[in-house]
Amino acid sequence: MCSSDLNCVPCGYPLLFGYLSIMRPKTDVLVIGGGNAALCAALVAAEAGATVRILEASPKAWRGGNSSHTRNVRCMHDAPQDVLVDAYPEEEYWQDLLKVTGGQTNEHLARLVIRASATFRTWMQKHGVRFQPSLSGALHTARTNAFFMGGGKALVNAYYLSAERLGIHIDYNARVSEIHLENGRFQAARVIHSGVSGDSQEEWVQAKTCVLACGGFESNLEWLREAWGQNALGEWPAENFLIRGSRYNQGELLKFLMGQGADIIGDPTQAHMVAIDARAPLYDGGICTRLDSVSLGVVVNQNAERFYDEGEDFWPKRYAIWGRLIAQQPQQIGYSIIDSKAIGRFMPPVFEAIVADTLPELAAKLELNVEKFMQTLNTFNASCVPGDFNHTVLDNCHTQGIEPAKTHWARTIDVAPFYAYPLRPGVTFTYLGLKTDETTAVHFAGVPSPNLFAAGEIMAGNVLGKGYTAGVGMTIGTFFGRQAGAHAAVAAGKVGDIS
Repeated sequence: MCSSDLNCVPCGYPLLFGYLSIMRPKTDVLVIGGGNAALCAALVAAEAGATVRILEASPKAWRGGNSSHTRNVRCMHDAPQDVLVDAYPEEEYWQDLLKVTGGQTNEHLARLVIRASATFRTWMQKHGVRFQPSLSGALHTARTNAFFMGGGKALVNAYYLSAERLGIHIDYNARVSEIHLENGRFQAARVIHSGVSGDSQEEWVQAKTCVLACGGFESNLEWLREAWGQNALGEWPAENFLIRGSRYNQGELLKFLMGQGADIIGDPTQAHMVAIDARAPLYDGGICTRLDSVSLGVVVNQNAERFYDEGEDFWPKRYAIWGRLIAQQPQQIGYSIIDSKAIGRFMPPVFEAIVADTLPELAAKLELNVEKFMQTLNTFNASCVPGDFNHTVLDNCHTQGIEPAKTHWARTIDVAPFYAYPLRPGVTFTYLGLKTDETTAVHFAGVPSPNLFAAGEIMAGNVLGKGYTAGVGMTIGTFFGRQAGAHAAVAAGKVGDIS
């Protein structure tokens, strides 16, 4: 006989865990996901007095999603601030975001994110996160980005340790395949628990409220292939994409909620996508596979042709366009070409360069048309206008009389030896997601759910319609994660701080 006093699974649901499912007390706040946004939500909800349970799809060793691969968070500040130099005021931050997104952003939400970034590091430090100054060669970020001591893995570990101290229950290898809704209200989540021996069990988990912070669909290769389709050459571009982060971000709940009529925002082909070394692994290559040599030389495609201005703006503001640019080239590959003058001016990559004593020899090693390659390089070298080279400012070294131009840091490529790095599109996270507002509530036909919230990559498209600037993903995840946790705690009947 069903009794709500027992907090049993909803009538008619599979009861594979027997009494374990029946007798488990109903959680106040269920958090689906295990990265930065999920942990921020869980910690804030627990601080408000809520009981919290985290469902992380990955094994413990791979916990943290894409957050494990991060290095920093972009922060507004009006004066020097411990590890941040000078000032980075709200309006400059907003203009940077406006430029990289091409206006495809929600100004109200974006400014909330920006303002919160001025103060939330104090809360992060309370939970064990430590910061350090920007490293030399790290994308001109000493003024704008606070770096995590020990990187994203240290941040994730600190948050998990704090979660354990607060009594938050954590399930690993816990994939959520669907959720049960009634008129937009969350009731329960269907969880598949995977064992180390390959066996699995299912459980329906009830909770008073739920926060979805389980990432985008970037790891779902079939969905990427469908979204990108075929190009004019008959190629399927997504077949040559590499995934910089977690293999567990399959977008399963995003697709499920799309089928349930949740309001959606974003273009499925838009993503934080950078140029990474073509020799990187399919998943979890992380930040060390990124190439930062682009602005110091030229980039050519498989036809040995340049196709975009390599010196358009500071690298932190433009590095995230290069994955998409490479995706639009034949065979989805490019080559960063530099000479010896560039060595030591960018963060050393994890893979060694392809090196040659002459440019024709380099082209041959890359299996490019040598004649066309030399035509491209000779034309570029002849177009370079001498100036005062300074990679820390928008200098006056530019090209003249060629298309595409190189507007800054244009120097002849003529000092041997010569270096090349093969480039592929590296997808970090996708922007198609759940439409929300400052409460982080998931909306259905314009109506906010009273107890279902979203944070992190699954809703980042509300702020990022396209483009990216370094560290803003962690800023979005931290702000909306904390918002979701606070609102979920209130919806669960707890007293929280939503200031």
